[in-house]
Amino acid sequence: MESLRGSVTGSITSKLSGFTILLLFLLSCSTFTSTEAYDALDPNGNITIKWDIMSWNPDGYVAVVTIFNFQQYRHIQAPGWTLGWTWAKKEVIWSMMGGQTTEQGDCSKYKGNIPHCCKKDPTVVDLLPGTPYNQQIANCCKGGVISSWAQDPTTALSSFQLSVGAAGTTNKTVRVPKNFTLKAPGPGYTCGPAKVGKATKFITSDKRRVTQAMMTWNVTCTYSQFLAQKTPTCCVSLSSFYNETIVSCPTCACGCQNNGTESGSCINPKTPHLASVVNTPGKPNRPMVQCTSHMCPIRVHWHVKLNYKEYWRVKITITNFNYAMNYSLWNLVVQHPNFDNLTQLFSFYYKSLTPYEGLNDTAMLWGIKFYNDFLSEAGPNGNVQSELLFRKDASTFTFEKGWAFPRRIYFNGDNCVMPPPDAYPWLPNASSRPVISLLRSAIIILASWVFLLACA
Repeated sequence: MESLRGSVTGSITSKLSGFTILLLFLLSCSTFTSTEAYDALDPNGNITIKWDIMSWNPDGYVAVVTIFNFQQYRHIQAPGWTLGWTWAKKEVIWSMMGGQTTEQGDCSKYKGNIPHCCKKDPTVVDLLPGTPYNQQIANCCKGGVISSWAQDPTTALSSFQLSVGAAGTTNKTVRVPKNFTLKAPGPGYTCGPAKVGKATKFITSDKRRVTQAMMTWNVTCTYSQFLAQKTPTCCVSLSSFYNETIVSCPTCACGCQNNGTESGSCINPKTPHLASVVNTPGKPNRPMVQCTSHMCPIRVHWHVKLNYKEYWRVKITITNFNYAMNYSLWNLVVQHPNFDNLTQLFSFYYKSLTPYEGLNDTAMLWGIKFYNDFLSEAGPNGNVQSELLFRKDASTFTFEKGWAFPRRIYFNGDNCVMPPPDAYPWLPNASSRPVISLLRSAIIILASWVFLLACA
C-alpha cells in the first residue's frame, strides 16, 4: 500500500515538475523583451556599403566607396558615420578624397611618398561641409550626416574615394577587406561579410554612354536598438478631451533617478543659474537629461483633441528633455488604423509607409525645412507640435477601449515606450477594468488544468 502511495505521489510530483517547467517557460516568453533586430515596420531596411574599383594602379587600385541608407525612417545624424574594416593583406591607403582616416598608423618603412594610412584596420570619417573642392567628390563632405530614404533619397547616401596600394591589381589577385564596422554615430549596426557582385554601371551626365566598374563588392549592415542602447530613448504620454486623466510616460521608462547617493543623475529645471550648470565644460560623461519620472530624453504626447460629425482631430507634441543634444532631421513613425483616412496635416510633412501590401496603418512624419525640422535642446524651444485631421470610417471608428490612441510610435527609428493599455483614458461610461492578455489567460487556464490533473 505504501509503495502504491509512493508511486502515485512520485507520478504526481513528476507531472507537476514537468508542467512547472512548461509554465516557467511560457511566463519567461511573456516577460522577455525583443532585441529589435528585425523591424516589422521596415522589414527591408538596411545600410548597404558599395565598394567600386574604378581603375587599376601599378600596385593596387582606385575605388569609390558609397554608403546607401535604405532605411525608411532611420537616418544618421551628427557627428555622422564612422566606417572601419580590416585589410586582407598588407594594403595601405595612398590618398583619399571626400573622406579621411582618423589615424595614419606606422608608415616609417616608406621613404619620400608617405601613404595617407598604413593601419591594418583603418577607420574612415566623412569630411566637413566647406571642404575645398579639390578634396571633394560627389555625395561627400556632409559631416557624416545621411538622410533616411523616405525623407530624401537624394541625400540618403555618402561617398569617398581612396587609392589603395600593396594590393592586388586584377580581379583575381585583389582581396576583399573583412570585419566591416559601422557606427552611426554610435553602436547599433552589425555588418555582414563583403560579397562580390555584379560590377556597377554608371551613366554619363549626357546619358549617351555607360561605363562600368572593374569590380564591385557589397556589405549589408542592419540595425538593432538593443545593441545601440540597452535602455529606451523615448516614451509616449496620452490624453483626450473626453477624460481629464493625463496618462504620463511609464515611471522609469528610460531609467530611474538615483536615490540621492550620487549627485548629477539628472538636471533639475528649477536649478538656479541653469544655463551655467548645463554648459559646464569638462564633464563629458555627465547625464544631461532633465529630472522626470520617466527619465527619457524624448517624450511624444498624443492628445485626442476634438470630435466632429465626420472627422476627429489629434494633436502631437514632441518634447526634448536633453540639455546636451538637439535633433536635426528628426522624424516620427506612428502606427494607427485610421492613417488610411488622414485628411489634413498641419506643419509636418507626411508619408505613408506600407511595409506590407494592403496594409496602410503606418505614417512617417517629419519637420518642414527651416521651420521645425530642428528640435532644440531642452528648454522653452525644445518642442515641436502638429495637428492631424482624420476622416471617420463608420465601420471601425470608436473612442472605446483606447482605439483612438496609437499602437506604436518610433522617434528617429527607436521604439518608444508606450503606457500599458489598461491605463489609457477611457470614456466616462466605459469600464476601466484592465485588459488581460490572451497569453496570460492561456497560462491561467493551463495552470488550472495542471492542478486538476494533479489532483485527479
